Amino acid sequence: MQRSTSCPSRGRYAPSPSGPLHLGNLRTALLAWLFARSGGGSFVLRLEDLDRARVRPGASEGIVRDLRWLGIDWDEGPDVGGPSGPYQQSDRLPLYRDHLNRLLELGLAYPCYCSRADGAIAASAPNGPLKESAGYTGACRDPELRASRRRSHPNREPVFRFAVTSGDQDVVDAVAGHRRFGLKSGQDDFVIWRAGGVPAYQLAVVVDDALMGIGQVIRGDDLLDSTPRQMALYLAFGYQAPNWAHVPIVRDAAGKRMAKRSSDEGLDGARARGCRTEEVVGALAASIGLVPDGTVCAARELLNEFNSARLVPQPGL
Repeated sequence: MQRSTSCPSRGRYAPSPSGPLHLGNLRTALLAWLFARSGGGSFVLRLEDLDRARVRPGASEGIVRDLRWLGIDWDEGPDVGGPSGPYQQSDRLPLYRDHLNRLLELGLAYPCYCSRADGAIAASAPNGPLKESAGYTGACRDPELRASRRRSHPNREPVFRFAVTSGDQDVVDAVAGHRRFGLKSGQDDFVIWRAGGVPAYQLAVVVDDALMGIGQVIRGDDLLDSTPRQMALYLAFGYQAPNWAHVPIVRDAAGKRMAKRSSDEGLDGARARGCRTEEVVGALAASIGLVPDGTVCAARELLNEFNSARLVPQPGL
C-alpha cells in the first residue's frame, strides 16, 4: 500500500536523468541528504523521467554513481527498491491518472482546448513563476466556451488544468522564510496533464511526495514559485504538505544558473583533475556557508555540525 502520510524528517532527492549532474545539482543533493540524515530521517532517491525526449542513455546510472561517490546514500530508490516504489516516474503513470480522475470527479480540473496561439499554455518548465500563466484567459473553465473551442478544434488533444481558487497562499520556508502568493481563478489555472497523456510536473511531484511519505522537500530556490500551486494540490487531495526548504542555487560568474544543457562542469572534470571526494564535498559545503573555505571533509563529517541557518551562498564554487 502506498503511503499518504508523511514523516517530518523523511527526505528525498529527485533529479531528472537528462544528463550528468552539475555541481549545482550535487550541492542540492548534498543539502537534501544532510537535512534528512541530521534529523535521523530516511532518504529516498527518485528519478523524474517523464519527459522522455530529454532522458539520456546512461544518465540514471551516472546519477547513482556520482551520488555514491560523494558519500550520499539512500534507503529507497530505483537501484535498491523499497515499499514506496516504483522510483522512476515513468513507471508510475497509473497513479498520476488516478489522481487526475479524482480531481475531475471533484470538479477541480477541466480539459483545456486552447492553443499556444491563444496565449493559454503556460511554460512547461517546472520552475516557471506564476506570472508566466498570466496570459491565460480561463476560457475553458467555462463549460460553454470549452465546448465551443472543442468544436472549433475537433482534432486537438486537450491538456488538463487545475481549477485554482482565488486567494492568498502562504508558504513558510526554512530558508526563504515566509512568502505570500496571490492566486487568481482562471488566470492562474495551471496545467496538470499535458497532451500526449503525460502528467505535468506539478501533479507528478505532489503525488510522488505524498505517496512516498516525504515530510521535507529540499530543492533549489528556482522552484519556490511552484510551491503555492503544489500546496493547492495537496489541499485538494487531502494530503499533508511537507516542510519546505528552498536553498540557493549555484550560479556562474555572470549570475546565470547552471543547467545541464550548457557546458557546466560535473564530477567528471573534478575527477579528471585528480580531486578526491573529500575535496569536492568540502568545496560544495563551503560554497553554501556550512564550512570555511578550504575545508576537506567527508559527507558524514558534515552531519555533526549541520545547521540550516548557515546556508548563505559563498563565492568560489
